[in-house]
Amino acid sequence: MKLTFDQVARRAKKLVRDGEVGQAVGLYQEFLNAFPKNERARKALADLTAQRQDQGRPLQKRLEEVVSLFAKGQVSQSFSGASALVEEFPDAAMAWNIRGASAFRLGLLDVAEDSLKKSIVLRPDFAQALSNLGTLYFHQGKMDAACETLVAAIKANPDDAEAYNTLGGVLYKLGRLDAAEAYFVQAVKANPKYAEAYNNLGTVLFDKGKLTAAQEGFAFACRMRTDYWSALSQKLYIQAILCDWSGITEFERVADRIGTRDQAIEPFTMLSYEDDPKHQLQRSQAYARTNFHKPPQPVFGKPKEKTAKLKIGYFSADFHNHATVSLMMGLFKHHDRSRFEIHAFSYGQVQQGQTRDRLLGLVDSFENVFGVSDEEMVERARQKDLDIAIELKGYTRQGRTAVFAYKLAPVQMNYVGYPGTLGTDFIDYIVADKVVIPQECKDCYTEKVIYLPDSYQPNDNCREIADTKTTRADFGLPDDGFVFCCFNGNYKITPREFDIWMRLLNKVEGSVLWLFHSNDWAVNNLRREAKARGVDPDRLVFAQRLVEKEHLARQKHADLFLDTFNVNAHTTASDALWAGLPVITRPGKQFAARVAASLLHAVGMTELVARSDADYEEIALDLALNPEKLADIRRKLAENRSTHPLFDSERYTRHLEAAFTQAYDLYREGKAAQDIEIK
Repeated sequence: MKLTFDQVARRAKKLVRDGEVGQAVGLYQEFLNAFPKNERARKALADLTAQRQDQGRPLQKRLEEVVSLFAKGQVSQSFSGASALVEEFPDAAMAWNIRGASAFRLGLLDVAEDSLKKSIVLRPDFAQALSNLGTLYFHQGKMDAACETLVAAIKANPDDAEAYNTLGGVLYKLGRLDAAEAYFVQAVKANPKYAEAYNNLGTVLFDKGKLTAAQEGFAFACRMRTDYWSALSQKLYIQAILCDWSGITEFERVADRIGTRDQAIEPFTMLSYEDDPKHQLQRSQAYARTNFHKPPQPVFGKPKEKTAKLKIGYFSADFHNHATVSLMMGLFKHHDRSRFEIHAFSYGQVQQGQTRDRLLGLVDSFENVFGVSDEEMVERARQKDLDIAIELKGYTRQGRTAVFAYKLAPVQMNYVGYPGTLGTDFIDYIVADKVVIPQECKDCYTEKVIYLPDSYQPNDNCREIADTKTTRADFGLPDDGFVFCCFNGNYKITPREFDIWMRLLNKVEGSVLWLFHSNDWAVNNLRREAKARGVDPDRLVFAQRLVEKEHLARQKHADLFLDTFNVNAHTTASDALWAGLPVITRPGKQFAARVAASLLHAVGMTELVARSDADYEEIALDLALNPEKLADIRRKLAENRSTHPLFDSERYTRHLEAAFTQAYDLYREGKAAQDIEIK
């Protein structure tokens, strides 16, 4: 039934009162389509259009002002301005969009979602609002909704570089690297000066193993923005992986600025470039401030009275055949299941392997949370009613420290995975010892310190060493020459230790240096650097990756392990010591630079902990030139392996469990976290 003009006019007036001017205009236009000669309707439409135009001029000017505020980063002001505009002009789609974008920046996620949805209702093809909403969904971990919304944004505006870039980010998080790469390429095609898209393209290329292409992507990002510290840090990290030491000079020019102030970088990328725990603290704090927007905290209720079992949750992406978890298998095996309930939460892409299969039988529950949103992971963790949550990844690749900002448990710990502070206010403790965190460096950690009595690092005293019949020749090594080795990742090698290694080769006739083969570029660069120091490049021999038990077995063909400085051997040092291979280290200041010293103290081999670079070189040369001294060292290591604490998995587990109990007791008694020393 058609409406009369009076009925239309009444409805239109109500719409105007409700702020829906656009709908009122549409109502009159629809009436005139049916009755084109109705002058009253024509005049009412003209009056309403004129009124709307009169309102539009101040609206447009004020919109420009709030957009400008938002562009300048003054998001509190842009949020207030946009909120005032939508009160006065409820049908202003752009105002709702700016309000939503500002609310997102302020961490008001519900307000942001509501505002952006209202903007899209008013303008269903509003590409910018669709792109912003897709970005919000991505941030919330709502990947399906993010994909759908961003595809709609691109359909509305095929030149929307930001939508391509964000959709690439969503696909990257879902592990769809080829698709992610394609969208990042589309983003830079749409905007050839889009630094963030070049940075993201570098990231996905890195994960695909295209190292030089990734380095180029990060370099492009740096050229687009000269102060783009996060892109520069990734470029420098790749250069370290390639053993392209030209990056060291570039780093030294910006060492006190890169990642230490407002613009965050991934802290791990700079560990090998300098030994400075204060800078590492600043980088972790900046990263935490930028990436972790603290959500509303749960109320855990009154702390429990002492119960029969504490519930411990371990969170990692590495519950498979991975070095760190391999070391932890002794811990999982020896946990006192009458006093502790053990839960593992796995968010890694690799979802199979012998280590994983073994672990399934050593825990009370194993939750596969790969690909789920932060909110779902938090919900599934809280369903376990955990007492202590353990962060095993930290700021390493695939880490999801952000979920700990929600408080998964009343007590939260940083353990094993990342060699340094996380710089947050939601991680209570870091598990360490008095070697890796000496008293003079304690202020460089935001966590309270749990000091274990031996080494912080767990070990499994049941790790299998293959019974192989291999010879040195099988690995390209000389039958009689002295074999120095370092199986650390090549990114840890810097000119500082490499100079010493080359002097040792020149002083020990017939010796070789056995290194790990990380990539072909590193091999070529290291051989070129050897030649520049007067060493035949063929005296550098490179070891390919092997399964763990065979990797342990081949170490019988080496004579002496030479450690790197800024980032020590960690698992690789335990590998060597377990296999009976002596390790020489030179401890520095930061956590990563003191791990091997911690291990050597715990296995009673402190004579291999050098006091200086010169002492490190002198110890190595002395052992290389005096076979009887080296034989004594190897005999002592063989004895100490079974008599000293480093490889006593059960003793280690009891100490860590005592730390868990003391930390939870402090919480139960209503006390703040404090340093804990286990005797």
